[in-house]
Amino acid sequence: MIENLLLKIEQYNPHADMEKIIKAYHFAQSAHEGQYRNSGEKYFVHPFNVAMILADLNMDESTIIAGLLHDVIEDTDISYEEIETEFGTEIADLVDGVTKLKKLQYKTKQENQAENLRKMVMAMAKDIRVIIIKLADRLHNMRTLEYMSEAKKKEKAIETLEIYAPLAHRLGMSRIKWELEDLSLRHLDPDGYYDLVDKVSKRRKEREEYIQLIIDELQEKLDEADVAGDISGRPKSFYSIYKKMVYQNKSFEQIFDLTAIRIIVDSVKDCYGVLGIVHTMWKPIPGRFKDYIAMPKPNMYQSIHTTVIGLEGEIFEVQIRTWDMHRTAEYGIAAHWKYKEGAVKSDNFDEKLTWLRQLLEWQKDLKDPKEFMETLKIDLFTDEVYVFTPRGDVINLPSGSTPIDFAYRVHTDVGNTCVGAKVDGRIVPLDYKLKNGNIVEVLTSSNSGPSRDWLKIVKSNQAKSKIRQWFKKEDRESNVAKGKELLEKEAKRQGYKPSKILKEDWLRSIANKLSLNSSEDLYASLGYGSITLSQVMPRLKESHNKYYKIEEEKIVSEYKAKEIPPKKPTSVNQGISIKGVDNIKVRFSKCCNPVPGDEIVGYITRGRGVSVHRKDCPNISELASELDGQERFIDVGWDTSEKAEYPVEIQIIATDRPGLLTNITQKINDSNLSLLSLNARTNKEKLVTINMTLEIKDTTQLKELIRGIKNMKGVIDVYRVTS
Repeated sequence: MIENLLLKIEQYNPHADMEKIIKAYHFAQSAHEGQYRNSGEKYFVHPFNVAMILADLNMDESTIIAGLLHDVIEDTDISYEEIETEFGTEIADLVDGVTKLKKLQYKTKQENQAENLRKMVMAMAKDIRVIIIKLADRLHNMRTLEYMSEAKKKEKAIETLEIYAPLAHRLGMSRIKWELEDLSLRHLDPDGYYDLVDKVSKRRKEREEYIQLIIDELQEKLDEADVAGDISGRPKSFYSIYKKMVYQNKSFEQIFDLTAIRIIVDSVKDCYGVLGIVHTMWKPIPGRFKDYIAMPKPNMYQSIHTTVIGLEGEIFEVQIRTWDMHRTAEYGIAAHWKYKEGAVKSDNFDEKLTWLRQLLEWQKDLKDPKEFMETLKIDLFTDEVYVFTPRGDVINLPSGSTPIDFAYRVHTDVGNTCVGAKVDGRIVPLDYKLKNGNIVEVLTSSNSGPSRDWLKIVKSNQAKSKIRQWFKKEDRESNVAKGKELLEKEAKRQGYKPSKILKEDWLRSIANKLSLNSSEDLYASLGYGSITLSQVMPRLKESHNKYYKIEEEKIVSEYKAKEIPPKKPTSVNQGISIKGVDNIKVRFSKCCNPVPGDEIVGYITRGRGVSVHRKDCPNISELASELDGQERFIDVGWDTSEKAEYPVEIQIIATDRPGLLTNITQKINDSNLSLLSLNARTNKEKLVTINMTLEIKDTTQLKELIRGIKNMKGVIDVYRVTS
């Protein structure tokens, strides 16, 4: 396989460090050894194909190496530090940028997805190659999606349409965008997709003949004008046809522009010359002309689009661009990272990524995962309106934007002091939806400020962010009071006494989890709306219930360390050596279940011999606090000559699938271990939690078992239960 990758790279980058690429290939292959995809293929097939896609984009060697390694931190025992040592900080940072946050760190699936996307957006703001690797990763996963369950297919397809295809579009990577959209459609509506494919293929010959006729006529006119140009027909993607049928409520037979004519010329001057030729040959449709050369899209796309009526009444689109514009249109941001010998990125490269840094800036105050996801989708979908300032400057805004959005785009102070607006010379309400070509004038008053109701009106995240900042800065005291009032009301509504549940320690802990510094910051954030009650109350309830449950248990009975007799006793000392003491009764504490390999300590109980605990047992501090507790601790060690087995509980969390328990019990049998008990439960999200107690000789045997189970398909986490 490696030869195919090296050959592809050599064609555009003959000076690449092939030895380093080969090293990364073998490193990743070894790291993923023993792992398999749902298709039954070795897992390494996936990172290799990601690297091949990146090579198709002519990416630099660091990006390709990161593509080979992109799942190593997430899915194997390899750490960031090991990759940094082997391949350098640049590549380690790229791999870390595409690595998901630890599984089960967040309470809900949506929260997990939001935080992973937030991490990715932050990483791509530092190095845009992170998202190029992620798009290549998603593209290969979508190409092999048929091996997933139906529910998983739909989940991945929706996420691709909502996040990754718009991201590819925002970055100008149209080839990847089209394929992601078509693959998503294939899994979301297979009947509709294959019906469309069938209908398009039936009309292909007729369409190709018609397109060739147009190309021949155009070529003749270009030759007469002495303009060198490459003319071709570009079929529309299945998803774009499908979307037009759904949104315009048309049948396939009513869709005419299934193909666009593309003309690529040498200069901008020739672009406009060819436009004149096209409009001379065919009648243009009013309102369907777009000059993206004079006014480029935010994703750097440049081209002239015009829709015309052919001699037979057929409607078709013509796109006119230069070769440089064509490369950017096909590869987008990746075109600026393509390897070119002796080349440097253009001076305005950073300016073209301004939107990305703005996106990060506008969303940094959003704590609610649901709100983050919704606003990210608004930022990524590029339906936009282009409006003008009274001086003629062009301002682009999300479709549905209002004069308030416009005011904040001009300047924060203009937004904060906005009291009204004129559109095309007429006074309009502040919730007026702006349209393409509107000339907008903002009316201001220095004595005015934003209204909280504006948050319900504005469309752009820039405006929402600036409005929240104003309330955060100008009105902290009232925000703190408002937040406290909201939380107290919600506590009462749910049946809790505010004095019992609004404990300072709990509030401060929740504030820290939400990246806030204090309970006062928490109240203020609730007051001005950057976090919601749904983010605070469940955590407060959890702390409250846990605290009072512990209190009740302490009242009912004094703490006693639960001790379990060994299943296979071979001596009174149970495999424990106590310096200077023989034949003393030894028990292992059930609260931490120590096994050989653990660091241990002995505790002299009253009348029950020595109780052995792990040194990191959570109950050690409580035993030490008892009267003469410190004096009861003694040094103990493992007697390696004693062969015994010890009970250990482990917990496994996995996605439920047929055969999972069979695989796990088979692994236990293969390891010659005794299974003492097993309990499994599945939640409504199809996550299964398995608790099992086994007899283990030492920590080495335990670690080998955990590693083996972790590598099984569908297993999310395996860990030893310590208390």
